[in-house]
Amino acid sequence: MSVSEINTVDMAAVLMNAYELGDMINQSVEVSDYLYWKQQVGSNPAVQELVRLLAKKKELFEETQRFGHFHPNYHSAKDEVKAVEQQLEQFEEVRRFKLAEQNLDDMLHQMSEMIAYSVSDTIKVPGNDSHLKGCGGGGKCSCGG
Repeated sequence: MSVSEINTVDMAAVLMNAYELGDMINQSVEVSDYLYWKQQVGSNPAVQELVRLLAKKKELFEETQRFGHFHPNYHSAKDEVKAVEQQLEQFEEVRRFKLAEQNLDDMLHQMSEMIAYSVSDTIKVPGNDSHLKGCGGGGKCSCGG
């Protein structure tokens, strides 16, 4: 058996284990909670109306961001986004969905770290700090401040 054949067999085993791991993740409590609350959010007409309104408000805010604080409507557009986000937070489904989403994200990040560090302690794993995902943190601005 050649070296390339051995590597192919090893890669096949790795892929099979990866699919098994994916199946185990999909059967986890975290995924189950996430999918349940996602469905609850999706089936609530009042929440969906606010989600559509939030998308419109964010679009308007993004238009003002080109000029930043110098745009005459920058602060009011930002405040309108925050107001709709606060309205959404009043729904238990939204709060529970966000919590389930964070729990699933944390689990997947921990697994990514375990996999990476099992290969080498020097492998860089992207951070999972949700506070850095907003403005200036490398993620899309959530207008959270």
